[in-house]
Amino acid sequence: MDPQVVRYSERPELWDSLSDLSEEVWPEYNLHGETLSYYWYQLYDVFPEWQFVLYDPGDRTVLAEGHTVPLAWDGTDAGLGPGIDATMAAASELRAAGGTPTAASALAAEIPPRHQGKRLSAVMLTAMADLARDAGLSHLIAPVRPSHKDRYPTIPIERYARWTRPDGSPFDPWVRVHTRLGARIGPAIPRSLHITGTVGEWEAWTRMAFPETGDYVFPAGLATVHIDRDRDLGEYWEPNVWIIHQARRG
Repeated sequence: MDPQVVRYSERPELWDSLSDLSEEVWPEYNLHGETLSYYWYQLYDVFPEWQFVLYDPGDRTVLAEGHTVPLAWDGTDAGLGPGIDATMAAASELRAAGGTPTAASALAAEIPPRHQGKRLSAVMLTAMADLARDAGLSHLIAPVRPSHKDRYPTIPIERYARWTRPDGSPFDPWVRVHTRLGARIGPAIPRSLHITGTVGEWEAWTRMAFPETGDYVFPAGLATVHIDRDRDLGEYWEPNVWIIHQARRG
């Protein structure tokens, strides 16, 4: 039986027994973006109709969770914005002002390890595009976190985003999922998600020691973290890549 797409606004009780998928899916440091975290916990109250799960009615099991928001986009690459932090803030401000959205943005497709390998990624993206189409919006945009970028943290995202396989398809597996559904790759976003913390916090998040000031490669990092021991500060900018889907034709 195909999984059902169930919105939070339709059956919020499904979330009562749902563990925090973010903690299962993302590395620890990714849970500490100041801007992202501020808006993330408002999603269910502000955008309940845009949060959903894939639900298996036979097993009564939640397979994955998706997060999207409606926002204003002028249709140009320049108008996509500088990344996920800015996208979250803009969507919240538009809703608060009673503005009219022109597109939807994907934020995250969270598939826990126990349900990975079931080809749910494309199902999630299709569901997101369907939400946009049902709302009368023509495009789904996404500040995508490339799944293999952590293997190449010192390569600038502008170069990584252009890498291809011998057959000409995108090098990155998650980006390939998008393009196989007909999406196009947009601009690279070198500073999409901002995360700061004390040196001690970064050492706890990464289980590493940072003995001196400098730039460090760390587990699951898409770029390096800059550690300033004099200021007791670690600063990281996570890079993303814009991907643009057509939710409907015309």
